[in-house]
Amino acid sequence: MARKPKKQTARSWRRVDLHLHTPASSDYQEPNTTWVDILQAAEARGLDVIGFTDHNTVAGYRRMRGEIEQFELLERLDRLRPEEKKQLAEYRRLLAKILVLPGFEFTATFGFHIIGLFSPETPIRDIEHILLNLNVPSDQLDRGSSTVGATADVLSAYKIIDEAGGLVIAAHVNSSNGVAMRGLNFGGQTKIAYTQDPHLHALEVTDFDQKGRRTTASFFNGSKPEYPRRMHCIQGSDAHRLRRESRDTKNLGIGDRITEVLIDDLSFESLHDLFGDNDFGRTRPYRGSNEQAFDYVQSAREEGASSVQDFYESMTEKGGFLNDVLCDVCAFANTNGGTLYIGASSDVKQNLVGVENAPAAIAKLQKEIERRITPDFTVTLDTQESRSKTIIRVSIPRGDDPPYAIDDNKIYVRQESETSLAVRDEIVHLVLRRSAVPAPQPIPVVALESSASPESSVTPPTATEAAILLPPRTGVEIVSSENRDGVIYHVVRDLRNGSTVKNVTRSSARNLWKYAIVESESNKFNESSVTWSGDIGLIKKYQKMGDTRFDLVQRTPEGLRIYYGVSEDGIHDEWKKVVGTSEEE
Repeated sequence: MARKPKKQTARSWRRVDLHLHTPASSDYQEPNTTWVDILQAAEARGLDVIGFTDHNTVAGYRRMRGEIEQFELLERLDRLRPEEKKQLAEYRRLLAKILVLPGFEFTATFGFHIIGLFSPETPIRDIEHILLNLNVPSDQLDRGSSTVGATADVLSAYKIIDEAGGLVIAAHVNSSNGVAMRGLNFGGQTKIAYTQDPHLHALEVTDFDQKGRRTTASFFNGSKPEYPRRMHCIQGSDAHRLRRESRDTKNLGIGDRITEVLIDDLSFESLHDLFGDNDFGRTRPYRGSNEQAFDYVQSAREEGASSVQDFYESMTEKGGFLNDVLCDVCAFANTNGGTLYIGASSDVKQNLVGVENAPAAIAKLQKEIERRITPDFTVTLDTQESRSKTIIRVSIPRGDDPPYAIDDNKIYVRQESETSLAVRDEIVHLVLRRSAVPAPQPIPVVALESSASPESSVTPPTATEAAILLPPRTGVEIVSSENRDGVIYHVVRDLRNGSTVKNVTRSSARNLWKYAIVESESNKFNESSVTWSGDIGLIKKYQKMGDTRFDLVQRTPEGLRIYYGVSEDGIHDEWKKVVGTSEEE
């Protein structure tokens, strides 16, 4: 069956600020502000969609609707005073331009903030009932306070809001009261649960317009082994006043942090669909009409090649570049999805090449994907402008029907920045994933906490478990080896995804595996040369394709375990002290 390109509609970029407070929040800084004032401020900032997200209440939106309904009643009775008639006309004018979404900023257990937004068609009483289900006391539904006592936990809140038809956004995740708990040295398991839950639609971040590998959006782009679900990210003002207090304050006004979204039409449904899409190029930070638009390609180049993105200066058949592109498409579909940029090198120091005839190139690539990759799946191809060059962007979702193969028999997977042919055990895992049969459980790759998780639903480790430091989150371990007729066969454990693969030889191994096998077979390890820190140690530190890598060792009751090629992303807990680095979470 021929694969059809993903249908494209007449989408347009819209400016949204989905995190606004009104005087219904007890900490609002300008209590005399009117609802018309808020709408006029939104209009002045060019906003198309705003969300009223008062603390644990929908009272702000209810009061605005109540005021409009009172004016409309007086209008029907022909009793409107001139100033009221003028105000009603202004409401109608503004609401014809701006979509206002009812919602709230819920305070979950331990103070984490969660935004719930709903369609304007949702009855206000229904939203209040959701707040009651979240254990907001009935006598506090109208207080607009951020402290409302013992409420629902984070994961329950995600589920309740989502199943009620709402849009679930974790508020300012990288700041205070944010579920990502960035910069804290505890909560790893909880952070994973709170930021990867399927009922969560998006993360609101405060550094969306920044670039580089250390930004929150980059952290949650699907490249971290313990955070495999790629998350949509947005920014919002969290405004508690009409205008920013001053240039040096964090008290932002309406529209001071705007997100642009590419949606089909101005509706809650289109916005909701956006956050369910695998196209992560449909959100971008708005930088003002006088500033250069956000450059997705340049931002991606600064992050570099990873498990979820790669770059090609061309995709010509000569030289095999087209085939390499198809291998990456296949690998991303089998692994965690990803994005390819064609016409650009990953080296930001090199000038962009661009694509001369992008429509023809897109048509050719679409045809080759349809012809050579099976089973059928949808890939989105479009263009991005960067530094006056046209770049083709290929967005590949994580496939629902693995394994995907090129020419019916070549199955590829993606690990870090490598695309490789899958070995037998990896193919078995792909088949089990498709069949929804539980795959053999890999070893844990998430560090156990040194103290109990704050969420009661997360079981803390036992004393015995807590005493044993878990392996790094990246790298390769040779579990065992066997010589058969002069050929050494290894059992390889890939710490990036926890999978264990049998019968790997030096000739069949991929890059990182081959490095580990060569090091293991050479018997170079000398325990006396290790820099020890208790039961863990650094064998050596080296550079591989511009990235810092570590070979590490650990004493366990079962003996020494050696971890080869560990990247900085894989370092956690006590391993940080051994290698002298830090991990930003």
